[in-house]
Order: sequence, then structure tokens, then C-alpha cells
Amino acid sequence: MTAPGRPSGPSRPFRIAVLAGDGIGGEVMDAALDVLRAVGDFHFDEQFIGAAAIDKTGVPLPEATLAACRAADAVLLGAVGTGETPADPEAPRPEAGVLTLRRALGLYANLRPVRAFPALSDVCPLKPERVAGADLVVVRELTGGLYFGRRGRTADEAFDTCSYTAHEIERVSRVAFELAARRGPGARVTSIDKANVLDTSRLWRRVVEDLAAREYPHVPVAHLLVDTAAMRLVTEPAAFDVVLTENMFGDILSDQTAAVAGSLGLLPSASLPAPPDPEHGVRRALFEPVHGSAPDIAGRGLANPLGMVLSAALMLRHGLGRAAAADAVESAVDTALRRGVRPPDLGGSATTADTTRAVLTAL
Repeated sequence: MTAPGRPSGPSRPFRIAVLAGDGIGGEVMDAALDVLRAVGDFHFDEQFIGAAAIDKTGVPLPEATLAACRAADAVLLGAVGTGETPADPEAPRPEAGVLTLRRALGLYANLRPVRAFPALSDVCPLKPERVAGADLVVVRELTGGLYFGRRGRTADEAFDTCSYTAHEIERVSRVAFELAARRGPGARVTSIDKANVLDTSRLWRRVVEDLAAREYPHVPVAHLLVDTAAMRLVTEPAAFDVVLTENMFGDILSDQTAAVAGSLGLLPSASLPAPPDPEHGVRRALFEPVHGSAPDIAGRGLANPLGMVLSAALMLRHGLGRAAAADAVESAVDTALRRGVRPPDLGGSATTADTTRAVLTAL
């Protein structure tokens, strides 16, 4: 199976745009590239983004980086940000590079798989009986809502506008329903909103219900208010399968689900593009760990690379059509954890290099 949009003809190495970014981004990216080299033939095109790009070019997303992403078969991103607030509020922010990249690549659906690792039951903050069997995917809308609405600020007032169209809601909902349909009999979609208060959520709920009735009557769907969902995701995570929600709710809730896995450092994500159009041509999916740039531990060899490694596995599966290689990487992570490797965020002392070696040995 070839990746969508990949030219046919003689086999060639997959071309991956590698954006290490800032903080621990470079350290965890090195681990992921080592693992990828162990399972396939790739050409890595390394480019700047975020604070590193600002330092080099004055902007968080240089044209060369965007061009490399558009020319690649997939995009792999480390982490962006410095943890500092610039003295000049109008100065370029590192995080703007990622938002601009998502918009430029037409990325509208973010997948964040979360599962309980039996080997980590002793370090998971939730009781083992709470998380047993938990295996869910958060599908987060990426291009609408508060993060992209009209905004403004004065000395004493500020506003952010939450706006959604039926088209934006339907296309991300279709991703969730298709994912549930592929996960097998009994898979269900839980749509999360705040329909008791927000008009955007009322529209969200109506569009989800209409799509379900029209195209996916065989996929069970339920609706939960976001505050109830926040509680249930940690008290009964195994009750969820595919979780569908808007941009800000998805950002917050998917980080909360780190409690199910045991650490934010274990969570991967995939951002999927809209179909190609004449203006932009083929758009590439982007894969990145959920964690941030952690500048406080950058350069110390303490970062957990497993979220980045599992993001590379998502890239193999969803971006390149290499499901067997993805299975091998995910199995190697499970094996490494079962054999006892524990980076500091999981209560141990394994360095980034130690953890990477454990995965490579399992491969």
C-alpha cells in the first residue's frame, strides 16, 4: 500500500520532512529517526520551525520549511516553544509556526490514540481497575473554534471568538465515524460539546446527529457535555472508543487522557489533511508527540522519546501505508516497557538514549 499522493513507478525512499523544533524536540526526534532507520528506507529533510526558525530567519515558519513539507511524503514534528513570554507582545511567537503550518497543509483532523499500558500499572496515577482495557482515540477538530476566530485586546479588555461552520463539523465528524467503523463491531463515537450553553455546540450536535443518521446508522453515537466527559475520561476511560470534539475541548481533554497511559510523554498524534485541491496540490499529514518542548530539561538527556517514537509509528500507518512496520514499532515500545525501561516521567532513571536503545533492542 502506498501513501496517498505518492508517485507511482520505481521504488524510492520515503521523503520525510523532519522539523525537530525547540527544547527537547531534537533529542526525541533523534530517537524516532533511529527507530525509523531500523524498519525502513527513508530520506530525512531536516528543516527549522518555531523558536529555532525565528533565530535563523526571523519567522517561525520559513518558506523553505513549508516547501519541504509540501514536497515530502509525510511531516514529522518534535516540539515548539521556549516557555518564555516575549517582552514585545507583537514579536513572532514560536507556536505560530505550527498553527500556520496546519493551515497551509490543510490539516483539519487531529487523532490522539490513548491506551493503558499494562506494564505501567504501578506508575499510572489512576487505579489499575480504572484503566484496564482502555483503548480510545480522540478526534479533535483543528482549524476552527477559539484558536482561529476573530480576536482582540486592549489594556482592559480582550475577546476571542468561537466560530464553526456545518462543513467544518461534518468533515471532522466523518473522520471519527470512519475510524469507528474500521475499529470493528461495537465501536462507537462519543461526541463532546457544551450544547447546554454554546450555540456552536448546538450546531455541532445537530450536524453530528444528521451525519450519523444519513451515512453511519450502523455506528452507535452518544453525546456528552464536556464537563461530564472530563470526569468520565478518568473514572471510566474504558467506556470510550472514538471521542469526537472541537478544537479547544480536544486540546484540553486529550492532554487529560495522559493519566490513562501514565504520562504525557507516551502520547502520539496525527494531523490529517483535507483532500488536495488545485491551489495547494497534495497535502501531507503531520505527526507529532502531544508533549511540549520542556525547556527545563532540554539538553540533559532526560526526555521520554516514546511519544515521538509512537508518532513515527502513526506516520508509518496513516501517512505511508506501512502498517506492518507500525505494528513492529508499537510492539517494540510495549516490549521495552514490559522489560522495565522507565524514563524519569515514568518514575525511573533511564535516559533518552537508554530508552531508545531498549526500543531498538526489542525491534
